[in-house]
Amino acid sequence: MFVDQVEVYVKAGDGGNGAVAFRREKYVPRGGPSGGDGGRGGSVIAVADEAVHTLMDFRYQKHLKAKNGRPGGSSNKTGADGEDLIIKVPVGTIVRDLGTSEVIADLAAPGQRAVLARGGAGGRGNARFATPVRRAPKFAEKGEPGQARQILLELRLLADVGIIGYPNAGKSTLLSRISAARPKIADYPFTTLAPVLGVVQVDHDSFVAADIPGLIEGASQGLGLGHQFLRHIMRTRLLVHVVDVSEHSGRDPLSDWENIREELRLYDPSLADRPEIVAANKCDLPGSSQRAALLRARLEPAGTKVFEISAVTGEGVGKLLYAVREELAKLPPPQPLAEPEAEVVEYVARGPRLREVTIHRDGDVFVVSGEGVERLLVRTDIDNEAAMARFSGMLEKAGIYQLLREHGMKPGDTIRIGDEEFIYGDEFDIDRD
Repeated sequence: MFVDQVEVYVKAGDGGNGAVAFRREKYVPRGGPSGGDGGRGGSVIAVADEAVHTLMDFRYQKHLKAKNGRPGGSSNKTGADGEDLIIKVPVGTIVRDLGTSEVIADLAAPGQRAVLARGGAGGRGNARFATPVRRAPKFAEKGEPGQARQILLELRLLADVGIIGYPNAGKSTLLSRISAARPKIADYPFTTLAPVLGVVQVDHDSFVAADIPGLIEGASQGLGLGHQFLRHIMRTRLLVHVVDVSEHSGRDPLSDWENIREELRLYDPSLADRPEIVAANKCDLPGSSQRAALLRARLEPAGTKVFEISAVTGEGVGKLLYAVREELAKLPPPQPLAEPEAEVVEYVARGPRLREVTIHRDGDVFVVSGEGVERLLVRTDIDNEAAMARFSGMLEKAGIYQLLREHGMKPGDTIRIGDEEFIYGDEFDIDRD
């Protein structure tokens, strides 16, 4: 089954908690802190693999989760990092964040990698907080939670040439004539139910052509199969528009051409400017030459080349392929929608500047927002009195309490940071044990 679009939930591993420990050795009567750092959480990473051709596996595996980092240990032992989760996707897969519609990555090259969810940093053990003043800190940092988000995986086939046209115009027959691809061919609409790729050899050059099924009038609105497969045209550099010019079809070639062009424009305005060559097909049948001539008279003055061909007999196909090769030589390769996020990063405990906050009131509650202060809270063990004393002291030193007082905060008022609420007191006893 060809599956080219699927939604999945990805969750990176949480960082391990730092440890609170002290040296307990026989001949070291005043052993200092020895709690080690927690390991970082594993990330969820997508890799473009040429051996994968569909997103079908993700229809049955909707939740992807990497391993958590291990907590730190005594004797300054650092916890093990969580194992990354590597998922294989077809080359040409676009990854979007469903919450923001942001393109995370466009994996357009084999072996290309992208971080879909980044693992949380490990917390620092209490050995990292020892100072000449605070010789025996009784707190450590918690590990950060790993990133979690709902993403959309969307496959857009990588092809140089997109073969488009109405059902039964002869697209599949043409592809089977010019390549080793063997799409299903029959004399009824929607025989082709999925895009088919074929490699076309022209002398010493080659290019990839894709038979795009299901385009009819209204395809951009979901009629036929077109809306499902129009995305696969987006990467093509050149369109070969196959038009049935035979009399027995009962169709108007010019109207067919105009309707398909309009559907492309409605789906994405950039497709209206995509270079195109028209293949007037079934020219071996009676009356087709006159209808092809009318099509040529309308299109060639506007710069669109028209070639009379017969996909069944091969007549005119060679000239068409040489014209395609010549046109492709002039066109640049398509650019990816986004570069993958750098995979290798330094996992550091400190984040953005703590004092970069915004403050507003929600009734009687003072709400403090800011990436730095929220990250600090996440890494603080709120059940540990010493850790909370440190947290409160850092807010005081950063000037956040002063800002709150300027906004009218008094002792006994409630402060909300992230999902936690605290009562503001008029004394802050910073742990110095």
